[in-house]
Amino acid sequence: MCGRFAITLPHDAMAQLFSAAPANDLPDVPNFNVCPTTQVHVVRGSENGRRLVAMRWGFLPHWYKATEGGPLLINARAETIAEKPAFRAACRESRCLIPVTGFYEWTKDDDGVRWPWYIHSQGPLALAGIWQNWSFEDLTFDTCAIVTTGANKTMSSIHHRMPVIVSHEDWPLWLGEEGHGAAKLMQAAPDDLLQFHQVDRAVNSNRACGPELIEPL
Repeated sequence: MCGRFAITLPHDAMAQLFSAAPANDLPDVPNFNVCPTTQVHVVRGSENGRRLVAMRWGFLPHWYKATEGGPLLINARAETIAEKPAFRAACRESRCLIPVTGFYEWTKDDDGVRWPWYIHSQGPLALAGIWQNWSFEDLTFDTCAIVTTGANKTMSSIHHRMPVIVSHEDWPLWLGEEGHGAAKLMQAAPDDLLQFHQVDRAVNSNRACGPELIEPL
């Protein structure tokens, strides 16, 4: 799964990287501890080209009558995304990219203590996502989830799942700009793409912030 991540790219750098027009209400950066239910940066397609926008991380199916109307859906499993009623329409019609600098995963020691690891690459990563507008009574906003798959060899020493990472050349296909066939992208990244190191347990708190969170322990 993917439950926390960091994003350090300035807005103009993100917009340039993804060739996307930025919205005016983007979340503050850098953020070294992005948590579920907060606003995150999302790249999505539109009739007028790509847009860099803010969305709530926590996908809300249309039948939810409140933001807490059911389970918190921050991830969508690649293996079942096309069949799950909550995700299948968005998987076909509303795919997006979620820029991150790195993400966190946890392991437990022999005493049951959870220790965080920071996973990253040589540059920014584009995580596969899906999004959907949710409305109920006088509330309406866009929501998203990160697509996950089985871990590659590198990640499997930490966790059995990992986010789907979309390579630069595949961004148009995932965003629906190059027709059909995006399903083939929902697989683990190459083993040599990612590296990781253990970090301080301070990141376990959703109130923690600052670049020290990603420093090697």
